[in-house]
Amino acid sequence: MIRRIAAGLLLICLFPVARGVAADPPGGDAGRDAFLQPVGGLDEVERERFFRGRSLFNQSWVVAPARDERVDGLGPLYNRLACVSCHARNGRGLPPESPGERMQSMLLRLSVPGRAGEGGVRPHPAYGEQFNEEGVPGVRPEGRAVLRWVESRRRLADGSVVRLRRPRITFQELGYGPLGRVRVSPRVGQQVVGMGLLDAVPVTSLEALAAEVRPDGVKGRLNRLAGGLPGRFGHKANMPDLRAQIAGAFLGDLGITSPLHPQENCQPVQVACRNAPDGGRPELGESELDDVEFYLAHLAAPARRNPDAPAVRRGEALFAAAGCGNCHRPQLHTAAHPRFPRLAGLAIAPYSDLLIHDMGLGLADGRADFQASGREWRTPPLWGIGLTRTVTEVERYLHDGRARNLTEAILWHDGEARRARLRFERMGRVERSALLAFVESL
Repeated sequence: MIRRIAAGLLLICLFPVARGVAADPPGGDAGRDAFLQPVGGLDEVERERFFRGRSLFNQSWVVAPARDERVDGLGPLYNRLACVSCHARNGRGLPPESPGERMQSMLLRLSVPGRAGEGGVRPHPAYGEQFNEEGVPGVRPEGRAVLRWVESRRRLADGSVVRLRRPRITFQELGYGPLGRVRVSPRVGQQVVGMGLLDAVPVTSLEALAAEVRPDGVKGRLNRLAGGLPGRFGHKANMPDLRAQIAGAFLGDLGITSPLHPQENCQPVQVACRNAPDGGRPELGESELDDVEFYLAHLAAPARRNPDAPAVRRGEALFAAAGCGNCHRPQLHTAAHPRFPRLAGLAIAPYSDLLIHDMGLGLADGRADFQASGREWRTPPLWGIGLTRTVTEVERYLHDGRARNLTEAILWHDGEARRARLRFERMGRVERSALLAFVESL
C-alpha cells in the first residue's frame, strides 16, 4: 500500500484543473457526441466556419476527374476515403482483432536506415513513409498488411494476472517489390479534441518543461524537427503545429494534396501513380485547409466527470504518488494564438507535457522520427480518456491500440515510466481501482 505522497509529486492536488474553454452547451453530458462539441462562445460566423470544417473532415473524397470537382482527387494511393474514417466521432482508432480483418483506422509508418544528417532514417525507396493499402483504378495498391496478436501474462503484487498483447505485422500481395530491411510502426488514429488549445501552448513553456529536473529519472524533451522547429503533434511529436498535422494526414491517409504538400505521394517506381489524374493543384485549397484547421482547433475538450467522488479524489492522490504526473502534467497555459484569439490566455488540463519520453523496449517500434528515437513517444493527453468507451463503444489505448483497458496501458509503461508502473503494480486492488477511477474521470 502507498502510505505517503511525496511533496514533489503533489502536482495534481496543488494545481486547479480548469478546462479553460467549455463545450457548447457548457456542462452538458453529450454522451456519444462528447467529442463533437464546439468550444463555447462562437459567434454566428465562427459557427458557420466550424461546420464547414466539420463537413470537410467528414467528407468522403472521390477519384478524379469527377463531376463535383470540390471533392475529387482521392489517392492515387491512399488508406481511407475520409478523415473521420480513422477518427470516428472524433475518437480513437481501432486495430484489427484478427489476421483476416483489414486495417480500418490504423496505418503503418515505414522507414529504412539513413545517415546521421537525415535523422537516421529515410522513406522506403519504393513504398515511402506510409504503407497505402488502396489505389484508385489503374494504380496498383502497395499491398496488404496482416496483424496478429502475441499474448503474454503479467502477475501483479496481489496475485492478479493481466493478459497483455503486442502486434506482429506481416505483408502480403506487395505491389512494388520486396520491402527488404524496413522499420514498421503501426499507429491507430488519435482522438482529436482540444487540439487548438495544445497548439496554443507557447514553445517557451515546452522548453521550460524540457529543462526541468524531475523525480524518477524522468527527462522529457522536445522533438526538434527540420530547421529546429519543435514538434508537438503526432505519436512521436513529429509535427510542429495543427495545420501541419492536418495537411500531413490529408496527404498520407487520403492522397490529397494541399498548399503544404503540393506533390502526390507517389514514389519514383510507382509510374501509374505518378501518371494518374489529379483533382487540381492543390486538391485541398487554402480556404478549405483553413476551415478544417478552424474546426479541429475549436473542438472542445470535455469537462471532467465526478471529480468530487471519494474514489476519484483518492485516485487523484495515488496518481500523483505513483509519479504519473511527472509526464501527464495536469495543467498547461495557452498564449496568444496567431489565428484563434479565443484560445489565448487559458489554463487547460490536458494531462500531458507534449514532450517525448523513453518508454522502454516493450513499446519501442525501432523507428526514429527526427530526434525521437525508436523508444521515445510523446506523452498523450488524457483529457476525455474516460469517455472512450462511450464514444467508441470499445476501449483501445497506446499508439498501436494493443491495450484493451487502462490497466494494460499502464502495465506497458517502462523506461522513464518504469518506477511509476512498479508503484501501480504494487498497489492493492482497491487502490488500483481508485487510481483508474480518477483517470476515467478525466
